[in-house]
Amino acid sequence: MTTKLNGQTALVTGGAKGFGRGIAQALVGAGARVFITGRDPEALDAAARDLGVTGLRADVTSPGDWDRVISEILKTAGRIDILVNNAGGGIRIAPAEEQTDDSIAEVIALNLTGPIHGCRRVAPLLRKQKSGTIINISSSAAHHAWPTWGVYGGAKAGLNHFSRSLYAELRPHGVRVTTISPSWGATGFTDAAGIDAMAPETVNRSIQPDELGRVVLDVCLLPAHLCIQETILWPMVQEVIPM
Repeated sequence: MTTKLNGQTALVTGGAKGFGRGIAQALVGAGARVFITGRDPEALDAAARDLGVTGLRADVTSPGDWDRVISEILKTAGRIDILVNNAGGGIRIAPAEEQTDDSIAEVIALNLTGPIHGCRRVAPLLRKQKSGTIINISSSAAHHAWPTWGVYGGAKAGLNHFSRSLYAELRPHGVRVTTISPSWGATGFTDAAGIDAMAPETVNRSIQPDELGRVVLDVCLLPAHLCIQETILWPMVQEVIPM
């Protein structure tokens, strides 16, 4: 266990399950005070109890929920040093012609608009501190094109571009912005998106939540004058033949 993040406060969205839980666990292990958000109260409470973090029920697509979460953290901890926009999901992985207006809006709200809402609120706090790290969890689908993944990939590609612009805005103030784009992971993504599950042996060789947590932690532990702008994390089991 390292204590290099002692005194720092982190917010991880979607922190009750999957990658988010692994990220929260890694940050706690490094000494950070961690707050997690989620929409499932039972999962949120269980994760908060198991990890020793504070759970705040919230929907990242709701600006009002963001305001409440930020207010609560500042009231409790007095500052925010790390924001990990992890909450996301495929919602509906299907050909464009089979999407509905509602599913398109939901995918964009969860994977693009929601993180922007969070960045807009946290950025001025970090700029005032002249320090801090924002990490946006994107997807390899932002970089490569596969059939049926267009809406989700488009939303994540938008997040990547927004992150680059935000980095340019905050860099002069000592604030880092990083985008991490993982591919196949041992999470509940396939079930939630209604697509075929991977074989167990493939899941075991995919990105594990604690492994992504270590990547996020490495980014946070970089010397303050260094920033990884963007990186793609592939599991070696995945053969990549993209367009």
